Amino acid sequence: MSVDHSVVPFTRSEEWSQPVFLSVKAGMTVICGDSNSDDWWMADVIHVDGGARDPKVQTLFQVADVDAGLVRWVCADLVTHIVTRC
Repeated sequence: MSVDHSVVPFTRSEEWSQPVFLSVKAGMTVICGDSNSDDWWMADVIHVDGGARDPKVQTLFQVADVDAGLVRWVCADLVTHIVTRC
């Protein structure tokens, strides 16, 4: 039986793209929300927590909601954007 060992070519943007949450650090302002709905909110990142398998990969963020002041933990995949400072 033959096996196809060909390599699928990637475009430059696909090859270097990474999830947004991998760039998040404490002190940043982020946009959080579910990608399936239009509901979103802005939060300041207080603490970044690593995963059990690889502590260098961020899995949880402790954030403070900018509008309500509520402090809570969110999963990393809820971070959709990083707000840049002017």
